[in-house]
Amino acid sequence: MALDLYQRLGIQRGASEAEIKKAYRSLAKQLHPDRNKDKPDAAKRFGEITHAYDLLSDKDKRARYDRGEIDEDGNLKMPFGGGGYSGGARPGGGGGAHPGAGFDNFQFNAGDGADLSDLFEGLFSGGGPGRGNAGGGFGNFRQRTRAPQKGGDIAFRLKVPFTDAVALKTQRITLSDGKTIDLKLPKGIDDGTKIRLSGKGQEGQAGRGDGIVALEIAPHRFFTRDKEHVRLTLPISLKEAVVGAKIKVPTADGPVMLTIPKDTTSGKVFRLTGKGFTTKDGKRGDQLVTVAVDVPAGDSELHRFAEGWSGGGNPRSGLGV
Repeated sequence: MALDLYQRLGIQRGASEAEIKKAYRSLAKQLHPDRNKDKPDAAKRFGEITHAYDLLSDKDKRARYDRGEIDEDGNLKMPFGGGGYSGGARPGGGGGAHPGAGFDNFQFNAGDGADLSDLFEGLFSGGGPGRGNAGGGFGNFRQRTRAPQKGGDIAFRLKVPFTDAVALKTQRITLSDGKTIDLKLPKGIDDGTKIRLSGKGQEGQAGRGDGIVALEIAPHRFFTRDKEHVRLTLPISLKEAVVGAKIKVPTADGPVMLTIPKDTTSGKVFRLTGKGFTTKDGKRGDQLVTVAVDVPAGDSELHRFAEGWSGGGNPRSGLGV
């Protein structure tokens, strides 16, 4: 019997969002195709647990799944539970299977003398006029043949390095079948952005489903994001701040030169045009560089200079102190 979404992640129904995320991360590390190139079953399981996490981490989809409205592939379930007869007791009648099960909510007005056998013949085979009992018109029930279905979609999660997301650098990813493809990042990339890979899902009678890649931008050790802009706090020396300098500044596109004018104070912001994220309309934001003057510790020469220096005034006068 196929495992439900909770069983795939090894958790109980009612698990918290944190427990779902923790279970997925643990399994993903074990089953990732890059670590199991000689184990095709691991790649299949990786796709299954990723799909389970993608559905259960969506509050709306999880609620619909828990209510039984959608199946493990996220597809709507067939009405009437997929066909078949009910075996339970019917109000006002005996227990056991009965031809009318599943149709209790339909009301037919028999008072006008209309013959409904033609209608029933169109729905059920083997019946027709002339049957001696009320249920004779139903005969043997045949489900309507469903049209061939495409295979289910497979969900992937891809953590993109911060600088790659800024520069829209192509990413190479490994699919659940072990194959690799080069993925072009879209303009306007953000956490949660999804890319559809046509024909990269599960096999089905009407062809393969799609692969759905959900993107996540990894944090960076010194860059941060501010909408379409990138922010950076840049240390500069006391000498560079006082007399000015030309220094290298890191960007997602590589280092560039920045001119620091003399008498620059901590907190001054410099703008590097076009070094930020690309928006959906193709325009790039900027990199905003905030300088921070670094005072070296234990510099005896600097200590002697500062002790004998009478300049500087009161930088806190604007605060009224």
